[in-house]
Amino acid sequence: MRKEQHHKGWNEIKTNDSWAIFKIMGEFVNGFESMSRIGPCVSIFGSARMRPGDKYYELGVLISKKIAEAGYGIITGGGPGIMEAGNKGANLAGGTSVGLNIDLPFEQHDNPYIDDDKSLDFDYFFVRKVMFVKYSQGFVVMPGGFGTLDELFEAITLIQTNKILKFPIILVGTDFWSGLWDWIRGTMLEAGTISPEDMDLVKLVDTEDEVVQIIDAFYKGHTLSPNF
Repeated sequence: MRKEQHHKGWNEIKTNDSWAIFKIMGEFVNGFESMSRIGPCVSIFGSARMRPGDKYYELGVLISKKIAEAGYGIITGGGPGIMEAGNKGANLAGGTSVGLNIDLPFEQHDNPYIDDDKSLDFDYFFVRKVMFVKYSQGFVVMPGGFGTLDELFEAITLIQTNKILKFPIILVGTDFWSGLWDWIRGTMLEAGTISPEDMDLVKLVDTEDEVVQIIDAFYKGHTLSPNF
């Protein structure tokens, strides 16, 4: 009897999983239709915990403003902190300001600098991550936590394995990121778990001018288009 009850519960889970496919599909369809109309954009990632006045919040505003002035839209995760800074900079420059929001139990709420018609809501992290990768012409990665690292290393992995076309990945803040990058070079590279050319997939910078120079230099020889 107990075995049958366990099987019954397992079958109910499988049925619910099957119906969830339609919700997932709906998020993909809505995301693809909305994002395909927006045009070339750069994604900015970083901590939701940064506040106005913080060094990297204010630098995020300057960077996104400079990127928008160079003709690119800005995509963020739509929440507070560095995400808000990114959308604020785009807004100040009169550029496209996109927010890909996720329903979380803490930290996440829409920031006021997203264009009214370019705020998308997601329940699934993996669907949202596809939108970032598919429709970004570059990743600007500012100091952040686990979510920021997740986005960073997924992008590196997809480019390294030729699953997507190469695009600029820029770490902002050498004082924050150099320890991680030194470890990657001194431990992973030395152990042979990555190749020397993999180190070239990421650039470390400190200023808004460097960010825009890297993006502009890359697209002098590449077409602006979705990544897959």
